[in-house]
Amino acid sequence: MFRKFRIMKDERALLFYREEFVRILGAGEHGFFDPLHRWSVEVFSLSKTQFEHHLADYLLKAEPEMVEREFHVVKLSPTEVGLRFENGVLLEVLAPSTRRLYWKGYIEVRVEKVDIAEEFAVSTPLVAQLVGNGPRSFKVAGSDGVLLIQVPQDQVAVLYADGKVHGLLAAGRHAFWRFNRDLRADIVDLRLQVLEVAGQEILTKDKVNLRVNLTAGYRVSDVLLALSRQAKPVDYLYKELQFGLRAAVGTRTLDELLENKTVIDDVVGEHIKRRVVGYGLEVESVGVKDIILPGEMKAILAKVVEAEKAAQANVIRRREETAATRSLLNTAKVMEDNPVALRLKELETLEKVTEKIDKISVFGGLDGVLKDLVKIRP
Repeated sequence: MFRKFRIMKDERALLFYREEFVRILGAGEHGFFDPLHRWSVEVFSLSKTQFEHHLADYLLKAEPEMVEREFHVVKLSPTEVGLRFENGVLLEVLAPSTRRLYWKGYIEVRVEKVDIAEEFAVSTPLVAQLVGNGPRSFKVAGSDGVLLIQVPQDQVAVLYADGKVHGLLAAGRHAFWRFNRDLRADIVDLRLQVLEVAGQEILTKDKVNLRVNLTAGYRVSDVLLALSRQAKPVDYLYKELQFGLRAAVGTRTLDELLENKTVIDDVVGEHIKRRVVGYGLEVESVGVKDIILPGEMKAILAKVVEAEKAAQANVIRRREETAATRSLLNTAKVMEDNPVALRLKELETLEKVTEKIDKISVFGGLDGVLKDLVKIRP
């Protein structure tokens, strides 16, 4: 019996005889005398360019000339990354040590090799092709082998490669090949930041328990130095602020702290500035937000303040009384030496009295009013 196999122009086929590979069939009709049905074919569409078959390694080794004629051969070394383009469009990132066969057909297949042995940063033009719209959204197959780092404005990123600091990354978008390396990045903010040291309960020198809330403004001035000296620079700064606060409060009495409310700021500020030298940190300001006294101490201080204000009021009242008495004495001396002035004072007093009287009956005319109503005895 004669059998025919028809292969379309956009197809290729593997020909088998008794399940043994014979050759690759191109487009057209292929006939075989096959009364026992020992011939068979496996058809592949050229629209799917990658040749995925268990015979791929066999063909590479046993049929190099046929492979060269029918396939694009990709062999990557352990330090190479492949970029597969189809009709000029990047579709896939191939990992190091990849071996692939791609059909030669109506789709143009091209693979660019990138050596990542020393330089593993992805070039800027290539980043735009690899990265999608989102910060972690890729549109190219195999691009999970790329580490994308988005560094916001006024911040830097510390890049670590295999546990070692590789360098600093400025604001912007950066990408690196992950293959053969353990990569990670830490973002560090360079702007002025606020650190709250809240709820610190400290005994004063005279054994009064205070609760103090402190605020400090700081910035990282040298990122690499800060991270090399301390695993967590902010924790170190917080601890030193605590020590400075305890030194400022614990060595002074409550009266000293209340009389000079800026002494805590000054002492803590001087302490922390000494402690951050050589640590890549810069403290801009230190200030106490709140000093909270125990309830019983508040009551005592309220009584003390009330007593102080009452004493001040008494002093002011006695001072005013003394001034008024002195003024009366001076007036009396003037009247004693001047009868006219005394008479004018009498008339002034009479005027004030008459203002409060609804009706006055006068007998003897004006002289009676002046002489009889008001009598002056020397």
